[in-house]
Amino acid sequence: MKIQGGKPPEGKDIHIKVQRPNKDQAVEKTSTPKKSAGTADRVDLSGKAKEINKLKALINQLPDIRTEEIEAIKKAIETGNYTVDSLKVAEKILEEM
Repeated sequence: MKIQGGKPPEGKDIHIKVQRPNKDQAVEKTSTPKKSAGTADRVDLSGKAKEINKLKALINQLPDIRTEEIEAIKKAIETGNYTVDSLKVAEKILEEM
């Protein structure tokens, strides 16, 4: 079998016929449904969704930076008491893989 770029095999032409509707043929058109006056769209959330939204709101209220933790780590580094457990670091790296 020979592969010749983007040409048809063995130089043969391949023709594809596309069918288009004639002038006499009706073409179906879709229309969007119209809303009747006085009706409104409504969304009902399940109890689980409401609970998730409450939790998201609580999380958004938390500070992005825990300054107490940062200060404690800075002090430990300055005094030389900060140690890193290499096994825990290795475990976390392996969990990410």
